[in-house]
Amino acid sequence: MLDELLKCAKEAALLAGGIIKEGFGTSFKIENKEGKNNLVTEYDKLSEEAIINKITSFFPDHKFLAEESGKSGFQNSDNIRWLIDPLDGTVNFAHQLPIFSVSIAAELNKELLVGVIYNPILDELFYAKKGGGAFMNDSRISVSSTSSLDTSFLVTGFPYNVDKDPGYCVEQFISIIRRGIPIRRLGSAALDLAYVANGRFDGFWEIELKPWDVAAGVLLVREAGGLVTQYNNEHYWVEDLSMLATNGKIHEEISATLQSCFIELSNGN
Repeated sequence: MLDELLKCAKEAALLAGGIIKEGFGTSFKIENKEGKNNLVTEYDKLSEEAIINKITSFFPDHKFLAEESGKSGFQNSDNIRWLIDPLDGTVNFAHQLPIFSVSIAAELNKELLVGVIYNPILDELFYAKKGGGAFMNDSRISVSSTSSLDTSFLVTGFPYNVDKDPGYCVEQFISIIRRGIPIRRLGSAALDLAYVANGRFDGFWEIELKPWDVAAGVLLVREAGGLVTQYNNEHYWVEDLSMLATNGKIHEEISATLQSCFIELSNGN
């Protein structure tokens, strides 16, 4: 069953990626959703429609949680649910910055079964199935071996309401960057996680992500030998508020840094 799910997810991601790549750099309508610079284009919608149609052709009884169209049907213990971000990095796409991706995952009873992330510009297809390892374009990938936070290369992102500083996310960013650690902000959480999985980054953290942003990437990181938790090192599910994904070796150190900043500010220090 996992192989069938993965085959479907890969085909859907490649199909959607082709649509997005064809639209990149062309003229299209841009709309703004709730929050600042929370954009959606017609290619988000075309990509999502293609993904859902492909999955439905394989599995007509499955359910969906997709960024643009929302929920499809009621989730219960008998139905696999697909978590879909048809274009993760829409702001980049809309501004002709070639950093974006398609993210597709399947889960059942809060167990991630398969995950696929596709970067259509570089033609990089990341994928994983539960218990089967993680891959990029048929080559097995693994997380980095960096063992110290101070020698790490990190990536992060900010929520659309960053102006309200939820969870003291701005101060947490400052607390890490003040240590002189190089940090990048790509604008696609799915790619951030894929790049942790294949060792390009040593760690990633962000708050208020959506399930479709991260489901595939969480499975990729775990299957590549990494660790994904909440900031406080507790078990992470894709609906939790905070997420920390690392190679595992720097996890305790970055978790402690994020937590200490939050505790200090919460206590008014």
